[in-house]
This record gives sequence, C-alpha cells and structure tokens, in this order.
Amino acid sequence: MTEFAQDHSKSPPPKHFVEHLLRRFARVSYGIMVLLVYVLASGALGLALGPVLWGWQRAAGLGAAWPPVLHWAWLGFIGSLSFFGFGLNLLLVVPLFNFLLPTRVKPFKGGYYTLAAVPWFLHNALFYLVRFTFLPFVTLTPFGIWFLKAMGMTIGRHAFINTEHISDPRLLTIGDDAALGGSVRIFAHYGGGGNLVVSPVFIGDRATIGTGACIMGDVVVGANAVILPQSVVLPGSRVPEGETWGGIPARRITKEDMALIKRDIRGEVDPD
Repeated sequence: MTEFAQDHSKSPPPKHFVEHLLRRFARVSYGIMVLLVYVLASGALGLALGPVLWGWQRAAGLGAAWPPVLHWAWLGFIGSLSFFGFGLNLLLVVPLFNFLLPTRVKPFKGGYYTLAAVPWFLHNALFYLVRFTFLPFVTLTPFGIWFLKAMGMTIGRHAFINTEHISDPRLLTIGDDAALGGSVRIFAHYGGGGNLVVSPVFIGDRATIGTGACIMGDVVVGANAVILPQSVVLPGSRVPEGETWGGIPARRITKEDMALIKRDIRGEVDPD
C-alpha cells in the first residue's frame, strides 16, 4: 500500500467501476472534486453577488456630482448595504443549490474517498459558503432560522440557536424550546482509523446545551437535559431525560455533585 492508500475494510463494497477508480486514485479524485466544488461555489456566489453589483453600479452614479465628502460617504453606505444584500441573496441561492444537487445525506460508515461520502461533502461545502461569510450576521434572527431549516435542519417551535458553528444541518434535530448557547459546536459526523462516520444528532425538547459545548455525531440528548458549558459529548452518548452532563468527556453529574460545584464556585465554606 502507498502512503496515501486508505483502509476500506469497513467501507461498503464498490458498486461499479467509477467507485473502484475513486478509491484507487483517492487523492487525485479528491483534488478534482475540490476544484469542481470551487466552480460550484463560484456559481452560487456569483448569482448572489450579480444583482447587488448591478444595483451598486446604478446607485453609485447618483452621487457622482455631489461634494467629495458626501460622494464617498454615499459610496461607503451603498457598499455596506450591498454586503447585506449579497448575504441575504446567498441565503436563498445556497438552499436552492442544495435542493437541486445530490446532497441527500444519509447515515454512513466507511472511507472518506467513496461515492457514499459525496452527498455529505457537497452538503457541507454549500453550507460553509454561508457559515463562513454571512451566517454570523443572521444568527438569532428569523433569517438564520429560516436558512437552517431550508438546508434541512429540523428545528422545533421556539428553539433558541445562538451559534453558527454547525455542520451537517440535514442530520440535526433540535426540539421545541431547546437552547443551543453561544459558540456551541454541533455536527453529525466524526472520523478515526481512516474512516468517516456520519450519524444523526437529536436534541430533545427543552434541552439546554451550554456555551461552548461540543456535540458530536451519533448523540441523543433527552428532553429537559442540560449539557454544561465547554463540555464535550462524545459519539454514541445517550443523555437521559432530565439529566445534567458535563466535563471532557461529558458524563452524568448527580444533583449532589452539582450542588457541590455550585457551592465551590460561589466560594461558600463547608459548614463541617
């Protein structure tokens, strides 16, 4: 085996010749796929940016005869406005691409360089166009919730999502009145041993995920459960209804332990 060869012992057997080629020339295939995604991303970005550039060009001419101070202030204003127009357009264009392309992600376990992993790759590539450009500006707004739903994320009534650190939205379910705190990282995949695992994540009704916590693939958090800030919930974890978990890795914290923790952080002296 070469240094770039991958262990496909846990992958589904190749279905046809194309799959054989993809696995045999994994790095080359991956490079070609990345270039195709760049072209696809350019198309999505171009569709979102085109109308804004047209509007900016027409609006810029309105202030051409104004005094320099007003002219440059006007250009700055319409330039800033164009950024938000581009972002809102992108919220529409990317879900459309996600709908038209083969992005129907399904649970999967196997090699990174397989056809079964392509929908996962495309889905996240499209999502990241917004995540790394405009999503932080619409987090906690109706526009952000709409976009996440349009990308396939299941979100219950009155759910509170204060994070843009999301991957695999199509495989994420957030229950009614659940809360994801600031900078929570939540994704439905993990890797190791040369293989990729894609598995759904379910956050139950009224569950609370604390600030900066990490929820990995194949995790179920029950209704009314609490994940403490900065905790890491490992793949395969099942947090029962109403329990509190915390730590790295996250484990169950009893009510007695939680009382001790609260007393310690408040600096209260043990009466004994």
